[in-house]
Amino acid sequence: MTTYIEFLKLAAVIGRTGMSRSAIYSAMRSGDFPASVQLGPRAVAWASSDIAEWQQSRINASRKAV
Repeated sequence: MTTYIEFLKLAAVIGRTGMSRSAIYSAMRSGDFPASVQLGPRAVAWASSDIAEWQQSRINASRKAV
């Protein structure tokens, strides 16, 4: 069985998270957002599963705070 991982470019990550480019990179530097994957010398992307896990963690943290 082959598992496929979908890579998301920055525009897709912005669309899925609602965060700006600068907020994404700032959160990455602080360790609060998944790291990007180097695809080539000038290309990065994020694993869709990493973004989904991050989104779920934000939902869980938000609901615990209430």
